[in-house]
Amino acid sequence: MISERDSETTFDEDSHPNDEVMPYSDDETEDELDSQQPAVEPGQNQINRDAEESQEPLKKDCSWQVKANDQRFYEQPQFKRTVFLCFKKSKYAANAIKTYKYNPITFLPLNLFEQFKRAANFYFLVLLILQSIPQITTLSWYTTLVPLLLVLGITAVKDLVDDIARHRMDNEVNNRTCEVIRDGRFKNTKWKDIKVGDIIRLKKNTFIPADILLLSSSEPNSLCYVETAELDGETNLKFKMALEVTHRYLQEESAMADFNGLIECEEPNNRLDKFAGTLFWRNMSYSLDADKILLRGCKIRNTDFCHGVVIFAGADTKIMKNSGKTRFKRTKIDSLMNYMVYTIFVVLILLSAGLAIGHTYWEQQIGNLSWYLYDAQDFSPPYRGFLNFWGYIIVLNTMVPISLYVSVEVIRLGQSYFINWDLQMYYREKDTAAKARTTTLNEQLGQIHYIFSDKTGTLTQNIMTFKKCCINGQRYGDCRDGAGQLQSYPEQVDFSWNMYADGKFSFYDHYLIEQIKSGKEPEIQKFFFLLAICHTVMVDASNGQLNYQAASPDEGALVTAARNFGYVFLSRTQNTITISEMGIERTYDVLAILDFNSDRKRMSVIVRESGGNIRLYCKGADTVIYERLHPRNLKREATEEALDIFANETLRTLCLCYRDISHDEFEAWNKKFVEASVATTNRDEALDKVYEDIEKNLILLGATAIEDKLQDGVPETISRLSKADIKIWVLTGDKKETAENIGFSCELLTDETTICYGEDTRQVESTKHLFCGN
Repeated sequence: MISERDSETTFDEDSHPNDEVMPYSDDETEDELDSQQPAVEPGQNQINRDAEESQEPLKKDCSWQVKANDQRFYEQPQFKRTVFLCFKKSKYAANAIKTYKYNPITFLPLNLFEQFKRAANFYFLVLLILQSIPQITTLSWYTTLVPLLLVLGITAVKDLVDDIARHRMDNEVNNRTCEVIRDGRFKNTKWKDIKVGDIIRLKKNTFIPADILLLSSSEPNSLCYVETAELDGETNLKFKMALEVTHRYLQEESAMADFNGLIECEEPNNRLDKFAGTLFWRNMSYSLDADKILLRGCKIRNTDFCHGVVIFAGADTKIMKNSGKTRFKRTKIDSLMNYMVYTIFVVLILLSAGLAIGHTYWEQQIGNLSWYLYDAQDFSPPYRGFLNFWGYIIVLNTMVPISLYVSVEVIRLGQSYFINWDLQMYYREKDTAAKARTTTLNEQLGQIHYIFSDKTGTLTQNIMTFKKCCINGQRYGDCRDGAGQLQSYPEQVDFSWNMYADGKFSFYDHYLIEQIKSGKEPEIQKFFFLLAICHTVMVDASNGQLNYQAASPDEGALVTAARNFGYVFLSRTQNTITISEMGIERTYDVLAILDFNSDRKRMSVIVRESGGNIRLYCKGADTVIYERLHPRNLKREATEEALDIFANETLRTLCLCYRDISHDEFEAWNKKFVEASVATTNRDEALDKVYEDIEKNLILLGATAIEDKLQDGVPETISRLSKADIKIWVLTGDKKETAENIGFSCELLTDETTICYGEDTRQVESTKHLFCGN
């Protein structure tokens, strides 16, 4: 296998794609560093030092500084901010969180202020003031005070109950405990007492109390598995990996207590998938990215324990930056009632004004002449009309429906209980019922006009299954026998020859298995070798079983497929990966990993093979891969045709390719890569430019096709929502043909639907601008 790859030739490098600059992160790891500076500094370390010196003037963008195990560091004047006049406090937030709106002092004034934003409440407050004026009042003041207090009291009690629940939740979270270094030892400490710079230890199945930099863990290479359901709703595990230097030297409690690294990073922000920083320790600098950060709200899984240093605490954490301030929300019914009350106000004022004018006229014509109506007050008729205007406002107060607000509040409360009791919204499989978390927004459920939805994991099950592939222009995955003839009935492939095969994997193309076993097609071997090596999947080998942990279900499906076809990913360290190739174990040096993300739409890995050759393997969306292919790729048309067929079958597709790299080219590229990875400003842009330099002139191997089935009941749900005249938008990154077929399968699209493509809408817009210009 290796000899075949060694003997391969590649095309000349005479093309370079012109692609839009996209930000992304990398998984670069550092070499082992000794505590004492060697006499002759290794090349990698010298590059690190040169990069640090060259970026020194740009450090102003990374203004957030964290010093481990040194609380006096944060008392310096530059870390203080002015709160009021000359009063200053630390810019580093405490770890206690606050999601409630009121406290015992602010409840009454704030709640009354919010309630008097309602027009009717404010009207009756003005009415109460008017009734306290003897010259104006026509009714006793308590006739208004009692119903007003009743309305305000009922609403206040409801708001108080909601806020007490928030207080209890905050107290429960703030009083959770974890182990923190105190006086050189790990001691149990409440979350609210954790501070920036503290070293903490977290155990399996516990929540992360703050945004921390992972230093080490109980897993090999200091891996740490986290569940991010509280952040993004995804239940599949993601993994983080510590720096090699902290993994090596920060395992013991005493080492943790003596750790004095300085972290310079970006200011607190709400970007969950981005982080840029640098760790300075032992006279060296180390690049930090989001793959080394554990965010508050995540849960530790499949990891006995891990250690980290707190970077952002409390209100500065990314999850709290995304939550925003708790504010008083109003529904359309509230707005409508206010509008109705304003209209009634206008009618009331006009009516009272008309009556006051009539009274003034009556006083002038009759009242002054009637001695028996004299009240001992020598007021002029206009002044009497003015006083009676306010009197009529009081007398006609029943026109304003203050009881309507009470009725609406009671109805909302009852609706919330009906929602909680609704059996049609009960999910039996997970024993989960609907829960109304607020009693003020229930009716908004009936005011929805648009639904914006993701496809993967929302409409689909997010369970990926490898179904078909195209290798060197040849399609595989149909029901065929060993000779390549189509079968009338499906017969599952027997993988008993493979000791690592996954019993759950189903495949029906016997011809592909025969091609793999014969070894006569080197392109097929390279295809599955790429699937086994180009990924970020982690493996857990326990009880003789291989369990893959993938951040993306697509990657898990592809690595599992390669495993069943004889190319088994066995293990990895921070700079090596071990694969079983048809029963023969080989270990490869991983020189660089160029991560897959939604902006790049591809990932690459650069490995050094046992013969010393350096090769880049890449997989990604066809649109970005085609732009980076060498012009003389003979199988491109056949692969494009296969991709169209897969798309029409609603399968998710990826293209696979590779290229050989000379040693001189890699050394020159790696120097630029290391410089970009420790840049303190515009790191993403710098890395993107460096990545573009190496991801070019690729040789196309083929494409994969993965199935992601719809969830049960999706077509029926979308059909019912459409009957309610709700407009539904679904976001997907699939090919146009795949998206269109999925739209029909879930009844989002029908035969009567007019489909407009991007190029059509752009043409219409350009035509419109042309006519507007003329």
